[in-house]
This record gives sequence, structure tokens and C-alpha cells, in this order.
Amino acid sequence: MSRRADFLAANRGRRAPMPGFVLLVRERGDGDPAMRYGITVTKKIGGAVIRNRMKRRFRVLARELLPVHGVAGADHVLIGRSEGIERDFGLLRGELEKALKKVMSRPLGEAPPRRRDSSKEKKKASTGSARTDVGG
Repeated sequence: MSRRADFLAANRGRRAPMPGFVLLVRERGDGDPAMRYGITVTKKIGGAVIRNRMKRRFRVLARELLPVHGVAGADHVLIGRSEGIERDFGLLRGELEKALKKVMSRPLGEAPPRRRDSSKEKKKASTGSARTDVGG
């Protein structure tokens, strides 16, 4: 995958967060059984040498595991995390297998449930509803 629109579309798909990366999977629905993959590592992770090392490692993992465990007709995106920089390669392989199985366990159209941000709710409760009227 090389187009930004493909990466943005994959972001609306299913996700499986792992310590070293986040896996996004989205079925394209175009009838093509080919599996595509993309890799992204931001500058927050490190310099060019570190980002390229992570991308090389992810590329090898994707070529090894996607034909066996991937979703046919889907886009797969690996997003690098800072914990994945010096992570053992065998551990990354196991995490990717686990993530692919986790994604496959959900029905096709179902996205994972979103967590509610409790800090925003607490803030709303403390600012808006603490009003009392004292009158006469």
C-alpha cells in the first residue's frame, strides 16, 4: 500500500493493539482476494535509522505471516510503537500471530467496542451540575 487514502481507510477497520505495534485490518470489499499490507512508523519513534530498522523487521514479519494468517481481500497496516524498537524478533512474530487471530475472531462488519474516556465525564460532572440555587 502506498496511497494515504488506503491508510486512512484501514484506520476505520478492526484494530489489535500489541506492545510493539498496532495492527489495523480492513476488508476492501472489491472482490479481489489479494492481501495488501502497509507499514508506518512516525518520527516520534526515532530517527531514520531506527524507523527503517523497524520497517524492515515488520516487512519480514508481514511477508512470513500474512499468507498464512492474514485476511484475504483485506488491507493490513502495521503501526510501529516505541516498545517495538529493541523488541525480540521472536516475540514480535508471536504478537503478530496473536493479533491476526484476534482480528479474525470478530465478525466481519463489527468494530471493537470503544472505551469511554472517564476523565472527560468526570470533568463534565464537576463543572456543570454542581449548581445550587439559594433563594428566598
